[in-house]
Amino acid sequence: MQKSLEREPKIFALIIGTEILNRRRVDAHFDFVSTLLEEYGRKLSGSFIIEDDPELIVKTIRFIDSLPNSILFSFGGIGSTPDDYTRKCSAIALRDGNLYRHQEAEEIIKEKLGSQISPHSLNMADLPKGSALIENPFNGMPAFSLDERYFFVPGFPQMSHPMLTNIALELFKEKRSYYRHSLTAKCRESELIEVMQQMPQSVDFSSLPKWQDDAWVVTISVASYYKAIAKESFALYIEHLESKDIGYTLTDGV
Repeated sequence: MQKSLEREPKIFALIIGTEILNRRRVDAHFDFVSTLLEEYGRKLSGSFIIEDDPELIVKTIRFIDSLPNSILFSFGGIGSTPDDYTRKCSAIALRDGNLYRHQEAEEIIKEKLGSQISPHSLNMADLPKGSALIENPFNGMPAFSLDERYFFVPGFPQMSHPMLTNIALELFKEKRSYYRHSLTAKCRESELIEVMQQMPQSVDFSSLPKWQDDAWVVTISVASYYKAIAKESFALYIEHLESKDIGYTLTDGV
């Protein structure tokens, strides 16, 4: 059971690549993004791994866009091969459906590729209207963003991860503390439902039951950006367990 913070931006990772779903390549993005966000006191609201299917890409981006104040980190599909659909799909989902030659991107591509450039390479400069370029410290080939909320980067971790590190530094400005308290109680999850119902909107809590040593236990985690509220909300669980003489152990950070 999970109750999420409602006023925080909902941050999503969209990982595009049939090669991940058919196990020809192992995903490296989810762990990176979730760890990076944790450094700034943020968290993912969702992560999607989808195949290279234009209709699916468009619908996934539109779904994320339908959520107020959403932020998207999209990996893959912005290159120059026929199966690189993300540039066009993002234009359909978020703009007028057309791609426009981005002059600065074109100049960068020509400069970086030099005599090795091909007409197909310049397709990477065709971007949705209003695109802002994202610098690529690995090989100089730029990625792009829209509305300072939707960030489209390559699928290669060596390129995309440094990009996102720089994006996070600018996007989140400062690192915030996220106060978390956890315990594992020797009881069923249902024993604590009435306490769960008392959790305020500013608290993110989870309840994870487990069968352990021939008995049910449940791990309760309470977190908030507000130190006092996190502490007070967690205390409600302890008071309930102690009033019922139910054993528990503190497991902070879980």
